[in-house]
Parts: sequence; C-alpha cells; structure tokens
Amino acid sequence: MKVLVTIKRAIDYNVHIRIADDGTGVIADGVKHSVNPFDEIALEQAIRWKEAGTVDEVIAVSIGDEACAEQLRTALAFGCDRVLRVAHDGPVAPLTAARAFAALVASEAPDIVLMGKQAIDDDNGQTGQMTAALLGWPQATFASAIELNDHSARVTREVDHGLETLEIDLPAVITTDLRLNEPRYLKLPNIMKAKKKPIEQSSLEALGVEADTSMRVTHTTAPAERKPGVMVESAEALVSELKDKGLL
Repeated sequence: MKVLVTIKRAIDYNVHIRIADDGTGVIADGVKHSVNPFDEIALEQAIRWKEAGTVDEVIAVSIGDEACAEQLRTALAFGCDRVLRVAHDGPVAPLTAARAFAALVASEAPDIVLMGKQAIDDDNGQTGQMTAALLGWPQATFASAIELNDHSARVTREVDHGLETLEIDLPAVITTDLRLNEPRYLKLPNIMKAKKKPIEQSSLEALGVEADTSMRVTHTTAPAERKPGVMVESAEALVSELKDKGLL
C-alpha cells in the first residue's frame, strides 16, 4: 500500500503575525516557517502505518519555491521514503493544488492521499475535497481516528453532536484533524541524514496544470484590539455593568 502525503510550508504557529504596511498580506520574509501543523499530523499517521507494516511506501509532496525544500527534508526526517517538490513561485490557490495532486496521483498511483484538513495561513480547508472531486474518489474529512483494511478505511470524525464513523473504499482522500495523533519529536541523526537525501523535482507545467488566478487577496487587516476588562467590587455592580452594555 502506498500513501501520498501533501505538506505545505507555512509560517510557524508560534510566530507573532505582522501585517504588511500596504495591507497586501502578512510579513513572511525573515520569519520562521514550518510544516503546516495539520500536515505534520498526516505525516505522523503515514509513518505510523509504515512502522506497523500496514503501508509499504510513503511519499511527501509540496508545492512551492526552493524554500519548501526545508519542509520536505523534515518529511524525510519523519521517515518518508521519497519527497517531491512541485516548483511554483507565489501563492498556491486550493484548486491549483488539487489539480497538481490529482495529476501526481495519475503517475504515482497511491492507495491513499493523506492531507491536513486545512493550512493555518489561509484556513481555506478546500484542497482535500477538491482533490477527491477531481479524482472521483471517496473522501473522509477531519479524521480523528483511521483504521485501515485491505481495500477500505474506517474513519471517525468529530461532529457537533458526537462522533461520526464512515467506511470508505480505497483508493481515497483523507484529511486529518488535531486529535488523530501527536507528531513525534525528530531525532538529530534523522535530521542530519535527511539533509543528504534527494528531493525529486517537478513543476505545474510538467504536470499539465495551469495556476488558478480566479481568487486573489484584496486587503489584509489585523483584528480589532480588545478593550481592557473592568473590575467590579460586587455582584450588584456586575449586573449593573451588564445592563449598561445591553447584555441583560
């Protein structure tokens, strides 16, 4: 069984985001980037399957410029067998990514395409669903537990009123949620070995994919600052404050 894991280079979740002065986006130059956290969970799950003997090969793919080689080497340090960079400069729209992944599926023939449910930079949460639609494959999104069988997968999803369990045929697209697992800490020897391993190269043009330009960011603003809290000395004063604000 073969698993194709998609990963995205994103600004590290610990970094304080700053808006560019012209409002065109956030400042990314000189800022720490990491593997998108949801994609890291997908990586961890695929490697766990490989260690258990359920999966034979794990391939990681990322779309972006040369900088995303750093994240692909992280995937190698996790234990991926191969990694591939699809060269593209500039933002990658969900539909562009989905078309590229669908094209890779045609050549790689994986049994599962495993993705994080969304990227923390744009929070679209659309690429997995679009990829499944383009492929005509079953999909299970926001997985918090996955049980693999020979020709099917049993996926548990967290929904508003409890847990939902789906059984889907393979090949399929599955997107991962936070509670699926906790990614491992990478060991230094694995990180050093990953630096010497090759990164396969492709491009949108080689895959026959044209970048989607129908969506663009027009303006970016920071959220409004919170007003400071008010300390009250009694329950009566609290009720009075709430009434003044129209909350009671």
